[in-house]
Amino acid sequence: MTMAMRPRSASPAASVPALLVATLLAHVPLRGVAAQKVKVLSDLSGLPYDENGHLATHVVAFPASGPCADLIEQELASVHLYGHVPFAVEGEAAEALFGDQLEGLGDVADVKKCPAVCLDRGVDASLAAYPLPQKYYSPEENEDHDTFNNFIASLSCGRVEYGFINYTERTLNLFWVNQDGEKKYLYPLERLEKNTRFIHTFVGHRFMCDDPETGENLLDITVENNGVVGINNHHNRHRHRDIRREVERTMDGEWSKHLQVKRTFSPLGFDKGRLPNDVFGSMRAFWYNNRDPPHRLAEEWEGKGLYVNFWESDCDFIQIPWDLKHVWQGRLKDVVQAWVGEEIEQTDMYGVRQYEAGARLLTHVDRITTHAVSLIVNIAQGGLDRPWTVEVYDHANRLHEVVMAPGDLVYYESAKALHGRNTPLAGGFYANIFTHYRPIGDPNWYQKDNPGGTPEPLIDVGECAIVGGAEEYSAGAVKCENPAIGPHLSPKMFTARSGGDLYQWWLNVGPPFDDPSSGEL
Repeated sequence: MTMAMRPRSASPAASVPALLVATLLAHVPLRGVAAQKVKVLSDLSGLPYDENGHLATHVVAFPASGPCADLIEQELASVHLYGHVPFAVEGEAAEALFGDQLEGLGDVADVKKCPAVCLDRGVDASLAAYPLPQKYYSPEENEDHDTFNNFIASLSCGRVEYGFINYTERTLNLFWVNQDGEKKYLYPLERLEKNTRFIHTFVGHRFMCDDPETGENLLDITVENNGVVGINNHHNRHRHRDIRREVERTMDGEWSKHLQVKRTFSPLGFDKGRLPNDVFGSMRAFWYNNRDPPHRLAEEWEGKGLYVNFWESDCDFIQIPWDLKHVWQGRLKDVVQAWVGEEIEQTDMYGVRQYEAGARLLTHVDRITTHAVSLIVNIAQGGLDRPWTVEVYDHANRLHEVVMAPGDLVYYESAKALHGRNTPLAGGFYANIFTHYRPIGDPNWYQKDNPGGTPEPLIDVGECAIVGGAEEYSAGAVKCENPAIGPHLSPKMFTARSGGDLYQWWLNVGPPFDDPSSGEL
């Protein structure tokens, strides 16, 4: 077992001291679970789900028939399962989880040849049949799976990554608690998000956080899944702010920045797609398991500008553990790479950011050297009175308003295509992840001419007319002579020609100020 911590904003730090690792190993109950009757399922709907339709426990699944059933059940008699409930599957359930892996199992004599998979607590019932590839028992491909026991104790199953964030007034002491209730000191836990500590541990392990000055215990938590927890919460003070002059200047700046980018990748600068089911299932489970405080915390916004109206509406944040982030971003890189048609490298992933009622996101472009092509990924939303559209400007600066559902993604050239959500979120909440890429090893990509084969920017689309309703977004409410413009043109038929136009858009779609000072678009 290894336990390593690192701040969220830095590269991996050194491991926990060797003496502590040895102590932790001595207290990990890898064996001794009594043999139990394993339930057989022919349909994944028979798994235990909670009242919201999410898996209520971690699961380890394996074939219910043939020699693999006996081989794996023998292993289960002596393996610590870290909160995973075993299920044997047959029929449609086995086919859904294992497919071609079920072939040729009739004379298997080695458990390493048997299929098995771990399913995350919190995954939606509709996505339970789509685990990430990393969740499968693969001794030939994963050195952590050299035994079935080690598979269960790996990041595929029982081993997780967990983060701790301190929002108290002073540095705290973080402890791991062994089976005898003895506290083992790990690290000082300094304040704020930049000093978040992530640790590799196991489902069922316990941690405490104490105030070193008073001895008061401020956190006592048993880990149940990949996640993060806050000790207290950050607070963005709500107050009245007249930011019109600041927004006007900011819009001029964003307009100038988007004109600095010479390179393009696609006809419009954006497109809409759908997450692979396995990635969506993993993201949904992580969000669901961490959706409430103290896991979901207020995002730190002071000193970061006014792009999110944190002084008016709560904007929360769930930090993603490093290993999980690496898996997701690697998979999504393939998705974005297929869209742009060239090799790219990952530069950043941000989220989960959860917007609350009244939230607005100012029109902007992203960091020019690193955010060439990006994804907006909607993980969850609920209680909305009307769709909260992504506002994206194409290469001719025409406004498109894109409706997203959970599992949808929007590809966009984020350093060039102006984007935002200026219309306030009407009720409910909206949770997103953002991931970013650029051409490999090229921070000056934006200064380059388009390489051969790049799609031409779609500038002239002929005459356009409204054929739908004023609130029909992403439904072809505007038709143009060239249908390549797609279904997302805003029914307001707005084209920006300056930062001043972006400012007027922000004024017109937002709540009124006490003294009217804006004209009509």
